[in-house]
Amino acid sequence: MKNSQLNEMSRMELETKLNDTMDALQNLRFQKALQQIENPLQIRVLKREIAQVKTVLRELELGIRKELTD
Repeated sequence: MKNSQLNEMSRMELETKLNDTMDALQNLRFQKALQQIENPLQIRVLKREIAQVKTVLRELELGIRKELTD
């Protein structure tokens, strides 16, 4: 996910995206354990995406980044 997309999202959308991505990562980990995973690099992509979303949420919390008002 690109930073410009993250900048356009509200706090609630970011939290929803974080939960969805964490669920997807958990599913991929189960597939890996069962040796049914098709693209193992997807785990790395999801972990990076989780880190990016968490960073934006933390910046919002600290006031470094301004939240968009609709």
